[in-house]
Amino acid sequence: MNVLWVFAHPEPRSLNGALRDHGAATLRRLGHRVRHSDLYAMGWNPVVGPADFGHDPGGRLIVGAASERARAAGGLAPDIRAEQEKITWADAVVVQFPLWWFGMPAILKGWFDRVFVQGFAFGVTDGDGRTLRYGDGGLAGRRALVVTTAGARATGLGPRGVHGHADDVLFPLLHGTLFYTGMDVLPPLVVPGADRAGPAAHAAAEAALDERLRALPTAAPLPYRAELGGDYDADLVLRPHLAPARTGLTVHRTDTPASGTQAADSGAARPDAAA
Repeated sequence: MNVLWVFAHPEPRSLNGALRDHGAATLRRLGHRVRHSDLYAMGWNPVVGPADFGHDPGGRLIVGAASERARAAGGLAPDIRAEQEKITWADAVVVQFPLWWFGMPAILKGWFDRVFVQGFAFGVTDGDGRTLRYGDGGLAGRRALVVTTAGARATGLGPRGVHGHADDVLFPLLHGTLFYTGMDVLPPLVVPGADRAGPAAHAAAEAALDERLRALPTAAPLPYRAELGGDYDADLVLRPHLAPARTGLTVHRTDTPASGTQAADSGAARPDAAA
């Protein structure tokens, strides 16, 4: 497989940095090809602006329309085109970051904002004019694995933990970004207690990452409901006979789990997690 590893941590000597290096070596040992987008090392610009699209700053910028026109005309900024070329090359994308304030670092959010533009990652249609999203879209056919560290201890990461469950905390990324654009989203790997991790915890995290990477080509993705799979009505509301009388994020999974992913593998983060 061709694997793009997107990395968003300012310190290469961190636990995150060690896991990235270990994971890339594992993938190569398994026969995969790996390319990197190390956003801090690249000095990635996370701010969307008129220059991204060759847009006259004197005129009003409508980002979606401007980005789609620029992409169709080959006029996107060179750094955006370079990242899109890596994604096009990839069969799978690993997205790695520390959870800061219950989300990704701003530099990674800006990577998605600038690279996943209309007409490339989203805003595509089929032959009948239907918008392709949530299970289909511009990035369909690719796999996605999120790897993140959390400062919180494992006991706070379950469905009743004070930090919230990772399936909920990461839902905007897993479902609203990766699945939205058509990717097969694998269960996330969350390493808890990262800012206090000693050698044994480092070794356990490497072993857990190796297990995920060995299964990268074949692991079952999260069972999200596809928008065009018949489960939603014309107003994009889940049909009443599915998960009846239930609400919340889990209804958008076909298995509607009671407990979700194991706490050792996923969970919410203390906002000061920075390992």
